[in-house]
Amino acid sequence: MSTPPPVPSFAVVPGAEVARVLRDREKRVVEIVEAAYRAHGAGRSVNPPSYFLRFPDRPSSRIIALPASLGGDTRVDGIKWISSFPENLTRGIPRASAVLILNDPTTGYPFACLEGSIISAARTAASAALAADRLGGGPRPVRIGYVGTGLIARYVHSYLVATGWTFDRVGVRDLDPVNVDGFRSSLARTGGGDRVVAHADAESLVRESELLVFATTAATPHVTDPGWFAHRPLVLHVSLRDLAPEVIRASTNIVDDVEHCLKANTSVHLAEQQTGRRDFLAGTLHDVMTGRVAVTGDRPVVFSPFGLGVLDLAVGGFVYDEVSRAGGLTLVDGFFHEMRRYG
Repeated sequence: MSTPPPVPSFAVVPGAEVARVLRDREKRVVEIVEAAYRAHGAGRSVNPPSYFLRFPDRPSSRIIALPASLGGDTRVDGIKWISSFPENLTRGIPRASAVLILNDPTTGYPFACLEGSIISAARTAASAALAADRLGGGPRPVRIGYVGTGLIARYVHSYLVATGWTFDRVGVRDLDPVNVDGFRSSLARTGGGDRVVAHADAESLVRESELLVFATTAATPHVTDPGWFAHRPLVLHVSLRDLAPEVIRASTNIVDDVEHCLKANTSVHLAEQQTGRRDFLAGTLHDVMTGRVAVTGDRPVVFSPFGLGVLDLAVGGFVYDEVSRAGGLTLVDGFFHEMRRYG
């Protein structure tokens, strides 16, 4: 009689473990994200379109499914299931929540469920830091501005600082003064709170910043004048829907994936709808990293990352491996029950 195969294990990795693994590992996470971008650009990934679950009775809320498969040195399949409920902020809890499921590429069995919002924030910030490094020409900017000062802005700033960026001035603009105070306090813990300057309007912030980070929950463009960007800043358009098509068309536009970004009424998608063309896109970050596209800096440079599921898999796989190596996995005994075909 043949020996039955071992029952697959299933682990749950809570947010505290995710945060512990990623703490002070910003440079390593940027390397992981860069490797995932290179694998994706080389065709060693499967990254189908994200699926948006929307609600007629809750139009501001959504849950997004990001299925993906990552090949190369890190082989893993999986899906991120991430919600955005802006009204949560009035309830005193974060806007976004997420789980990340990792699947074994040989059997297809899911082997781990990780708290995903920290992984999502870390990969977003690492992507932004990588883009800032690769898309900026000449000396690094020392005046940065944030439109939106929530968790993603905090993560982006920490990743920039951890990868060697220094700033003389940090401009901030947020519709809620409480968020500005919270952001200032978070920077004060790293010695930068005294350099925070709050702006009463977006125009002054944009005009006075060499590096801009848009990290809002805006559903439609609210920055419409290309003239604000006449000083040719580098723009990390993380929230994707802040800039009007007129601003997009007046800029050098870099995305993470063309087909992903040209959907869901992102700013670049609106520009495509308005013009019927895609020639306002210069290329992808992978194109820049491999030398196929050169960024000259004669116009504002806008990086619009839709956010690829392969990045979550890469960072999530790293977290799982680190927790497993340390012997800290929380296994769910008997999660898979019907393991014999006929009982």
